[in-house]
Amino acid sequence: MAVFVALLFFTGMFVRADTVADLKEKIAERNSAIEALEKEIAEYQREIETTGKEAKTLLGAVLNIDLEQKKLSAQIKVTEARIGAVTLTIRELSEDITDKEQRIGGNRSAIAKAIRSIYEAEQTTLIEALLSGRTLAVFWERVDSLERFQSHVKTDLNETEKLKAGLEDAKKRNEKNRVQLVSLKGELKDRNELLAQSRRNKNALLAATKNKEAEYRKILAQKVAKRNAFEQELLQFESELKFAIDPSSLPSAGSGVLKWPLDSVKITQQFGKTADSGRLYASGTHNGIDFGAPTGTRLKAALSGTVKGIGNTDTVCPGASYGKWVLIEHSNGLSTLYAHLSLIKVPEGQAVATGETIGYTGETGYATGPHLHFTVYATQGVRIMQRKSAVCGGNYTMPIADLKAYLDPMKYL
Repeated sequence: MAVFVALLFFTGMFVRADTVADLKEKIAERNSAIEALEKEIAEYQREIETTGKEAKTLLGAVLNIDLEQKKLSAQIKVTEARIGAVTLTIRELSEDITDKEQRIGGNRSAIAKAIRSIYEAEQTTLIEALLSGRTLAVFWERVDSLERFQSHVKTDLNETEKLKAGLEDAKKRNEKNRVQLVSLKGELKDRNELLAQSRRNKNALLAATKNKEAEYRKILAQKVAKRNAFEQELLQFESELKFAIDPSSLPSAGSGVLKWPLDSVKITQQFGKTADSGRLYASGTHNGIDFGAPTGTRLKAALSGTVKGIGNTDTVCPGASYGKWVLIEHSNGLSTLYAHLSLIKVPEGQAVATGETIGYTGETGYATGPHLHFTVYATQGVRIMQRKSAVCGGNYTMPIADLKAYLDPMKYL
């Protein structure tokens, strides 16, 4: 009987060992796939950066969108592989926890049995022991053996409970990680929609240009002319604004109250008068900072606050201004603007936390490539206003500020 029970025990251990080994092998396969896909993504990014530096041509624009699509597809596969690996790890931990729970249950039964045996032994009087034909040495040896067994099982129980607690903590960490990965997969699906949108825009552009480079150049020239005219119109209006701004209501410069709105920071245009601002902007100055970022890059709130407004200037004045934008008002006297977005993920009035996703970068509005335009205002000097544009022939809605309200973001980042 004992041999049969032992055989069942060891057979169960071998089956479980095979299962765990199989899970570990699958996890290793997923990790290998992730590594290969990450190398593929890095190669796509290098190609995107190369094509972005080349002359702006119709063929280049089409190629860049195709590369972004391939990169996104690879990122989706990476996320799916990571979710799969975490799921397998959770299964492995669950089996270990079940095994430890069974050990704990067995140890508790053994302790209870040992205590009963010790109690029975202690109830046996010396005369009863002698009358039963057992010697004192045998009697005390039995008691001592049971006490040692009890001590050993108690020690094993404590160690097993500690291990079980550790495994449960690990399981919680992995489940939290899995939730994060599922969230990331949702973000990647958003990017997929964004790139599908870009592809539709590309097809519309090809239809408008009849796939001719000369027509593409003509469209670009018209876009620049409209942007310049719109900027001049807006500058004239903002120059006439006289909002009261109390400097003491603002955080001190260099305080670092704002966080970077992107995980990877690449500044392509600084604030104020720069080498390019006189050529690029009607005012001669740049009212924010530009960060180079591929379309679909996750965008984060630079500080907690309330979404004061969202909008899209392209609905009235395509290719002439901010495109899709988000304005967040903070409690420290500052407001931040995020422009040229491809997708907005927050509604007006929503409270957001520092680092919370508010949208994805893109190249809506006037943009020579995908990037984030980031402006910092003194809140007292900025309003979301609706204005009629003679240039665009319609009413647009966007943040408009007294020129004194524009602040250098680098003083607060």
